[in-house]
Amino acid sequence: MKALYLKYKDFIMEVIHFGMVGVINTFLGWVIMAVLYNLIHMNYWVSSGISYFIGSVFSYHANAKLTFKVENRDKWLPWRFALNIIVCYLVSFSVAKPFVGWLFRVSGLSAGGAFSQALLDNVAMIFGMGIFIVMNFFGQKLFVFRKGRHKGEGNTTTVS
Repeated sequence: MKALYLKYKDFIMEVIHFGMVGVINTFLGWVIMAVLYNLIHMNYWVSSGISYFIGSVFSYHANAKLTFKVENRDKWLPWRFALNIIVCYLVSFSVAKPFVGWLFRVSGLSAGGAFSQALLDNVAMIFGMGIFIVMNFFGQKLFVFRKGRHKGEGNTTTVS
């Protein structure tokens, strides 16, 4: 068991740090999204989009420093990060809303109009957040903050 832990220690620590940043980011994002959608009455896409933009700025800095320990950032890093966030956001929230609607229909929960569009959208936003978290971790690890991209680079993402 110890050998297995030592083999995957770096990955385990990345998941733990990503999770800690994610808890803060998710709380911040959910508060912003809920306020914009439920109190200010912005639509599904605008409220979730603004929330994810603000959370992404925090996430970029926190994950670069704490999770993936990037010391020297190349000029493409912010662009890879932004592309990752955009793809993860569009995929997760595009899948979440129709999937939750389908789930409500097949389970009979939406029969007779028992649930409002607002409830459906709020559940879809929570579900979308879950999809986003998983996609975003692997996108950041494998695409944004990947290590050893160039010969002799070692454990940094520096590009001269």
